Amino acid sequence: QVQLVESGGGLVQPGGSLRLSCAASGSIFSINAMAWYRQAPGKQRELVAAITSAGSTNYADSVKGRFTISRDNAKNTVYLQMNSLKPEDTTVYYCSADIIPPNARVTRRYWGQGTQVTVSS
Repeated sequence: QVQLVESGGGLVQPGGSLRLSCAASGSIFSINAMAWYRQAPGKQRELVAAITSAGSTNYADSVKGRFTISRDNAKNTVYLQMNSLKPEDTTVYYCSADIIPPNARVTRRYWGQGTQVTVSS
């Protein structure tokens, strides 16, 4: 059993900042990539940012220069620092972790429960 618990969402004004956290726990041997996705109403889930176990990162064009993904491997936690927030960033954000369970040879993707981010004046 693996659980990803998200926190940090909320309501902010345009130009404000939020920091999302996602902690993985349970039966874990190791974690490869971790990522943040978002899904607006009526749209497909979109990759926002991803980070490898070594710290390499990738971002969606829409958030480059504003968002920063990071991770603490000792805590099995991934973060998303969101600055200069825009109303278009409003939606539910989901974290993911590609986890190798004990005694397994392949990774499995696990998802957080989602956290709401609302940017409005």
